Amino acid sequence: MDHRIRRVRETDVDAVVRLVHDLAEYEKAPQECHLIPEQLHSALFGESPALFGHVAEVDGEIAGFTLWFRNFSTWRGVHGIYLEDLYVRPELRGSGLGKALLAALAEECVHNGYARLEWSVLNWNPAVGFYKSLGAQPMDEWTVYRLTDEPLRALATEASPTI
Repeated sequence: MDHRIRRVRETDVDAVVRLVHDLAEYEKAPQECHLIPEQLHSALFGESPALFGHVAEVDGEIAGFTLWFRNFSTWRGVHGIYLEDLYVRPELRGSGLGKALLAALAEECVHNGYARLEWSVLNWNPAVGFYKSLGAQPMDEWTVYRLTDEPLRALATEASPTI
């Protein structure tokens, strides 16, 4: 298999959006995925991009991707990478593409002096064993909390005006 990992390009946006929707289907939540190409293009290539990505290309076609952003560790005093999404087409899982995508992010961390690479995984995802085989440690003491939709809007109404 001829493959390469590279930074996402503007011409990749439509393919990555399709794969994001495939990922939502895989995670049993297609109704929650509303991403459109214009949104992803703006996030990746707009005036002040805060989202970054890599793609796995196999025989000239996008076969997988990562989307990530920088976070910051107050304890370490440096940035890290939060991996928002990692996806490889089902027929290519186990081929090494997932590891190659993660290796590209690890290299990004090392090259930029970032302290860590983090991501969240659904407990039922069979990739958990793969991540552990790389030395990734589950953060079992931590629970992710999320505000969206109406609870988010309700809390926002309680904010004091900022100066």
